Amino acid sequence: MKIKEICRKFKIVPLKKRGQNFLINKRILEKILKVAEIKKDDTILEIGAGFGNLTEELAKKAKKVIAVEIDKKLIEFLKEKFKNKKNVEIIEGDILKISVQNLLKENDYKLVANLPYSITGAVLKKFLTQEPKPKEMVLMVQKEVAERIVEKNKKRSIISLMVNFYSFPKIVCYVSKNNFWPRPKVDSALLKISKIKSIKIDPNSFFKLIKKGFSNPRKQLINNLAQLVEKEKIKKIFKNLKIDPQIRAEDLNLKDWFKIYQKFQKYL
Repeated sequence: MKIKEICRKFKIVPLKKRGQNFLINKRILEKILKVAEIKKDDTILEIGAGFGNLTEELAKKAKKVIAVEIDKKLIEFLKEKFKNKKNVEIIEGDILKISVQNLLKENDYKLVANLPYSITGAVLKKFLTQEPKPKEMVLMVQKEVAERIVEKNKKRSIISLMVNFYSFPKIVCYVSKNNFWPRPKVDSALLKISKIKSIKIDPNSFFKLIKKGFSNPRKQLINNLAQLVEKEKIKKIFKNLKIDPQIRAEDLNLKDWFKIYQKFQKYL
């Protein structure tokens, strides 16, 4: 059954507010599967199952697929489509509100998804910071977001620093907007996030510092950090660390932030 026929039967209308742009190119689905390196004993968590095209391919290779979908009409279709697939579990709900611990009991799973652009940052934060963490993630995301995450242009953001703090991200390939229905306005990228790790330092304290640094991205870092420490002290700290006092938060890499954190930890 073709997508438009499914939409008519189940009265499905793709919603822009939910970022419902469905992947329709089978070759891209095959690329996702290859990158995810699915093994027969793998458990896969899929976010935004949509019409179940990716779900179906994942189920052919994995031990179990847990597919989460927020749209009630799509849930109706998915439950009918996979009613005879014992290794596919369809979960209705908002992934940002669902407890990871209730879905998965341990870190032995992979997260594979064609993510709605609007929730990319929130999903990354949830699955990088909460237990159980996935072994790795293979995600279709907006091209510009992927490039920022891998720091392609040497300009950082809170989300890029967070992803690199916990893992090793890599852009596998770019995917044209023509491979989706309805067609979005921007292109996408297939992002692989691997070697997800736990960190010894306190992430809450560390990212409190980073959020202060990015509180006004157009301002010099020293002005943003003045919320924590008087400027004269910051100047001395930066001089000892050999950091330009006129630098902005986006120009610092993760190693720079670690150095600053060691000096600012007591002020947080």
